[in-house]
Amino acid sequence: MQFGTPTLSNSADAKSIRIVISSDAIDLSWHHCGTTSDFISEFFSKACDSDIDANDAHHSINYLINEILENAIKFRYTDDIVITGSLEMNSFEICITNTVNSDTAERFQEVLSELLAGDPGELLLEKIEQNAMDMSSGGSGLGLLTLMNDYDARLGWAFDKVPEQSQVRLATVAALTLS
Repeated sequence: MQFGTPTLSNSADAKSIRIVISSDAIDLSWHHCGTTSDFISEFFSKACDSDIDANDAHHSINYLINEILENAIKFRYTDDIVITGSLEMNSFEICITNTVNSDTAERFQEVLSELLAGDPGELLLEKIEQNAMDMSSGGSGLGLLTLMNDYDARLGWAFDKVPEQSQVRLATVAALTLS
């Protein structure tokens, strides 16, 4: 099942990076997200064209990567997490792949169906109000809604069942136009 259209640029002029976070190398946790997203955003913000504000680009790229990477680490089942990013002109694209169990994939697809069914701004306000009323609600989808509403991020997901296992390979692709 796919949501959106996961693609990455493949131009010779694009600046790109590929990072593999091995699941065996370290005990992955959320504190690795900030360091990783900061490194990648620094790399790409310094590579931006001169007409793009490097500080704004750094902040936007950092937030985008951190949000998606936190989800990948939080819900990963096994295997490595692969981050592939590119910058071409003023368009930044990132793809983060990880493996989740089938139940997690189904729940995430339900959340995505809800998030993509309406206006991101209205849904963001509804989720914030729900969380204020019920602190145990978990804030499901707030980060993705913030990316869509506040950063105009274009998001896509691909879910590929791993043959003969109860695992799903999840690819999350996001794109930002930097200014």
